[in-house]
Amino acid sequence: MTTVTSSGTTRGPAEPSGDARVLLRPLAVGQVTIDAGLWRRTADVNRSAAIPEGLEQLEKAGNLRNLEIAAGKAEGEAIGPIFADSDVHKWLEAAAWEYAREPDQQLLNDQLRITALLAAAQADDGYLDSVPMLRNVPRYSDLPWSHELYCAGHLFQAAVAQVRGTGRRELLDVAVRLADHLVATFGDGDGQLREVDGHPVVEMGLVELFRETGTRAYLDLARWFVEARGTGIIEGHGKEPTYFSDRVPVREATTVEGHAVRAVYLGAGAADVAIETGDAELLAALDTQYRSMEREKQYVTGGLGARWEGEAFGDPYELPTDRGYAETCAAIGGVQWAWRMLLATGEARYADQIERMLYNGFLAGVSLGGTEYFYVNPLQLRSDAHADENRSPTHGRRTWFDCACCPPNIMRTVSSLTGYLATADGPSLQLHQYAPGTITVQLAGGTLRLRVETRYPDEGRIALHIEEAPDAEATLALRIPAWADGATLDGASVAAGSYTRATRRFAAGDTVVLDLPMTPRLTVADPRVDAVRGSVAIERGPLVYALEQPDQEDGAIVDDLRIDVAAPLSDEFRPDLLGGVTVVRARGAVAPGPDPDAVAPYGPASSASATEATREVTLTAVPYYAWANRGPQPMRVWVPVL
Repeated sequence: MTTVTSSGTTRGPAEPSGDARVLLRPLAVGQVTIDAGLWRRTADVNRSAAIPEGLEQLEKAGNLRNLEIAAGKAEGEAIGPIFADSDVHKWLEAAAWEYAREPDQQLLNDQLRITALLAAAQADDGYLDSVPMLRNVPRYSDLPWSHELYCAGHLFQAAVAQVRGTGRRELLDVAVRLADHLVATFGDGDGQLREVDGHPVVEMGLVELFRETGTRAYLDLARWFVEARGTGIIEGHGKEPTYFSDRVPVREATTVEGHAVRAVYLGAGAADVAIETGDAELLAALDTQYRSMEREKQYVTGGLGARWEGEAFGDPYELPTDRGYAETCAAIGGVQWAWRMLLATGEARYADQIERMLYNGFLAGVSLGGTEYFYVNPLQLRSDAHADENRSPTHGRRTWFDCACCPPNIMRTVSSLTGYLATADGPSLQLHQYAPGTITVQLAGGTLRLRVETRYPDEGRIALHIEEAPDAEATLALRIPAWADGATLDGASVAAGSYTRATRRFAAGDTVVLDLPMTPRLTVADPRVDAVRGSVAIERGPLVYALEQPDQEDGAIVDDLRIDVAAPLSDEFRPDLLGGVTVVRARGAVAPGPDPDAVAPYGPASSASATEATREVTLTAVPYYAWANRGPQPMRVWVPVL
């Protein structure tokens, strides 16, 4: 397997400007490589299968056809949802970061072909959004639903990725013209529109464009959009504001609510604004909101969004398992928000959040082969579940969706994944996530190059081999996950939920060894999470586990399984299963199935049949991210106790 490389000097996504108020600085693309393990396999299929097939799907679904018509190169009517362009932009971003990791002429040619379509379709004043243009929809007449600024935000992110990843400025020129149009159009000035988009993301895009171009007006507009929320704009359109994260001003909110993806994208964009403007009050408000989400509205998988209705957050502790929505895009937005908060605060809990979301809530959204997806990621699928909606996992993984926001979002996240592993500041290198590969960084005293040797997350030993060291004292700050009680650094105990630091004058040939305990463990939920009271989840390292039907004993239906919490758990690496996974086994039993003579699913509390087991069995759990790669099978994360 060949290691992915790049120039090593290309800045990655969400890199704060030189004047930004951050504690940590991201490393450039190419300073971090992943050369083996789970994330390398994921990156390989993303590049070789997902991105090429994604382009074919955009052709087939009509997204690119819309641009051809708008550019005058074809005739016809607009196809697909009004936000169809955004999926093209996300694909462009994925292709750009892939090119940065390893240049490929076909990847570049495809980007430039689509970029040329966007440039040809753009209006003289900079406006660009093909579907409203083709349908002659008056500009910005229905921003709660039109997604015009949402599409612009994804275009800005793609343009920054393209100039950083390929050195080509064509898409950046398109983005600048559109951004200048937005600056002239929106705000509190004479003749300007006092409007916000119903789906945040333009805030992140504008800040990224400011970081790349230095044009302060883009940052100012992003700040204006953040401050304008919660001031009655959406409600003025006759819409209920909670769904759009527009009920209260951002700096006054104490929790997240409404549509989950909208809410976390807004949080990430507001964090960008706070970082770049030095707004400590806004950053503190965002910290409060994130803490509330993490404590009261997040699944054990890191999934976000409890309700199918409105793809929304529910009430505190409203976290149903079988009807949990947990959209893949929400996990991506949660990672983006946590990353920005980590850069600003340096707090280990944000890196813990990124780990939980990436390994579980995010990775479950894509198949092991890289080309089949889940839009929705519940924590339970019953054996007799009815396939009532085309996004439901009862249909199995899908190659594409009518609302195809998730697949290209996954592609761009995987393509930029090395950007979330490490940061540096002065004489210190911080490792937030662990994967086998290399890290090369310029510290205050010179170059530090180390090779990370690990089989994480299957094993907890992480060996850092120093291959080149600064001619000065340096610090390695290593995250100890909150779950890692008993962790050691070079044999000495270190505290979980924090960073441990090794500071000394390193030399080539030195090795630092971090050992994280990978003993399987049982997790219980807050008793206010009614849906899982009396149940436990199995975790091992950063991974949440699930019982899936193909792995159970004959006749042991997942719906009827119970777990013996007093019995020890065991684990075993299975190279032959699901691409190579560590399974966890537990002792349990099969409870009685439904009573065919019962007239209702209820009975007296004294009835022993409610808990009495029929036979003992061994329960076998696999990582949650790997479920449904053998077709849609009954599955559950939370297991009732005996």
